[in-house]
Amino acid sequence: MSSLVKAAAAIALGCLIIQFIGCVSSSTLVDKWQDPSYKNPPLSKMLVIAVRKDATKRRIWEDAFAGELAKHGVAATSSYNLFPDAPPDTTQVIASVKENGFDGILAILKGRTETNKQVTPGYTTQIQDVRYNPYWDRYGTFYREIVHPGCVDSQKVDLRAIDVTATVNGGRLIWSATSKTPDPASVTDVQRGIADLVISELTRRSIILSKN
Repeated sequence: MSSLVKAAAAIALGCLIIQFIGCVSSSTLVDKWQDPSYKNPPLSKMLVIAVRKDATKRRIWEDAFAGELAKHGVAATSSYNLFPDAPPDTTQVIASVKENGFDGILAILKGRTETNKQVTPGYTTQIQDVRYNPYWDRYGTFYREIVHPGCVDSQKVDLRAIDVTATVNGGRLIWSATSKTPDPASVTDVQRGIADLVISELTRRSIILSKN
C-alpha cells in the first residue's frame, strides 16, 4: 500500500473513530462538591426527586436512583409515589419530610445541552499522471493535486445537576455534582449509568453506606 493511500485511509479511519467514540462514550461526573463540615451518620431514608415535566421520564429517573440506593440499604422513595401529578414544590417537600421522616433528599435537575465539535483536518497530495501526447508522439508525466477533505464531528452533551440535601437542622446541601453525557441514546441506560456513578461517589464519601 502506498504512503498516499495509507494517509487517506488513516484520515477516514480517524473520522470513523471520532464518530464511534461519540456514540459509545459514557457519562461522567464533573464539578463535584461535598460539605466538609457534615459529620452526621450515613443517610438511610431518602426522597428522590427528578425535576422533569415529562411524567414518564420523571418516573424512570427517580426509579433508577431509588433502585441503586436500595442496593445500599437506603429506604428510597420515588417522589411520584407521593406526588403523582408533578414534582413537589418546596412546601410539599418540607411537609413530606416531616410526615415520612426522610433524612435526605436526592434531586436530579435537567441542565442545558452543549455542542462539542471535533475537527480532523484535511490534506493535499500530489499524484503522478502519465499521458500520451499524439502531437509529439510521446508520453509525458504530469502532476496534479488531490484535495482530501477533513471531517467535523458534532457531539451533543447533556448536562444534569444532582444535589443531595440532608434534612437535619432545617436542611443543608451536603453533596453536589454535574453529570455530562455525550450523544445520549438509550434514556434508560443513561439514567442507570448516572445513578451508578452518583451512588458510587456517595458511598465513597460515606454519605450512604457501602454494599455489604
